[in-house]
Amino acid sequence: MSPVELLDLLSRDFMQRALLAALFTGLAAPAIGTFLVQRRLALLGDGIGHVAVTGVALGLLTGTSPTWTAVVVAILGAVLIEVIREQGHTNGDVALALLFYGGLAGGVLITGLAGQGANKLQAYLFGSITSLSDADVWFTLALAVVILAVTLGLLPRLFAVASDPEFAKVAGLRVRFYNLLIAVLAAITVTVAMRTVGLLLVSALMIVPVATSQQMARSFRTTLAGAMAVGAVAAVGGLLIAASFPANTTVAPGPTIVLLALAMFAATWPVGVWLRRRSRLAEPFPILTDDSPDDHEVGHADGEHLHQHGDDCGHPAVEHGDHVDYVHDGHRHAPHGEHYDEH
Repeated sequence: MSPVELLDLLSRDFMQRALLAALFTGLAAPAIGTFLVQRRLALLGDGIGHVAVTGVALGLLTGTSPTWTAVVVAILGAVLIEVIREQGHTNGDVALALLFYGGLAGGVLITGLAGQGANKLQAYLFGSITSLSDADVWFTLALAVVILAVTLGLLPRLFAVASDPEFAKVAGLRVRFYNLLIAVLAAITVTVAMRTVGLLLVSALMIVPVATSQQMARSFRTTLAGAMAVGAVAAVGGLLIAASFPANTTVAPGPTIVLLALAMFAATWPVGVWLRRRSRLAEPFPILTDDSPDDHEVGHADGEHLHQHGDDCGHPAVEHGDHVDYVHDGHRHAPHGEHYDEH
């Protein structure tokens, strides 16, 4: 596609709506994805996406908005997933797998019962951002603003709960409430990105920008800001790349958005490796001063010998009065913790 044709495409209303939705989706998805990565729940978005397929199918069956039904079902699924995860049973992962697969299979089945073909469901599975209406765009923007407002407004609390739940509980935070809030925000994020990248690829837009930002950032706030920037660039850039292909080809924006995000991660990964290696090399070695312990004092703290000697410790025993000393590097050490100089 020539630059003139691309500019003409960008001037059309449907493309402007798609760019606006892609921008806000690219900002919102990594924002909540950062907390999922912090909690080691990177695949939670993928699981909620499977459950949301049933919500889309229910909307098609009842003749209501598939987006609204997907929101409701995704939130219910996210709460159920969080409850199962919190119980900590050994078969919890099996229960989650059953929920994920059941959500996807149920969605396909209900879509067939609704008399809708696979093409109708495919728009939600892999995204159809160029077919957004004005109402869809406003819906996406409203949910994205809610996600960003709650995430950034409760950033210290959500970070404390995500990084150290035990400390957060001791500090008086309602850990269960905030865990459920993160799960609900993840469910809303899935429905926001549903028409942009699709339910089957939404987890990538939530997680890959975070992994990319982690290569360069060294703090949680920097990681969050970097992930949002990477997500916005990937979403808008992937849409433009898909639109630049010849008219006789059919390239969905969802896959190009995800592949662009993966390319950005691949480009920053060597830099991240170099930065981490440089940081390790820059760590100073301990500086020995006149007050530093000599070889005789190494391993002692406040006059106590840190190594517990015994019959099987490997140091030769020497009879000394009414007790046994153990010789190590020319010094005798008492088993009761006191240190003796060489006699």
